[in-house]
Amino acid sequence: MTITRFAFIALFLSTSSLAAEVALPMAHQAHHDMGMADSRIALNLSPQMKQHQLSNMRGHVVAIQSIIGLMANNQFVDAAKVAHSQLGLTPEMQSMCSMIGDEKFHELGYAFHKSGDDLADTLQSNDMNASLRALNTTMGYCVSCHANYRQ
Repeated sequence: MTITRFAFIALFLSTSSLAAEVALPMAHQAHHDMGMADSRIALNLSPQMKQHQLSNMRGHVVAIQSIIGLMANNQFVDAAKVAHSQLGLTPEMQSMCSMIGDEKFHELGYAFHKSGDDLADTLQSNDMNASLRALNTTMGYCVSCHANYRQ
């Protein structure tokens, strides 16, 4: 098995407490909720704000895919740039998070974006295992947010 395949598998099989506490219960709950009402918290955004928020989240998924690809090619500096600019707590992301009235969502959004900056810092170390742990933490915030909120 190549290091690239190992790294990719390790990312998804991580045993961090965040993954254990958030990702697995969410997948289990999703299985049981099929056909049930969505009990997640609605953010009640305007149609324009909803589309803007959804576009941002799709951009985050693209950024994570890019980071994984760059890591697989040992391009940690480039991956760090993507993490900071696309996932980090930039002034634009601070403004976006503060526009949504739910305080817990606001806190979770800030924590996600802060973890993007932490990921960028870790990626600069060129340490694959530490970088995978940091990426797992960032993705854990995605999972947690989607488990608790809906548009």
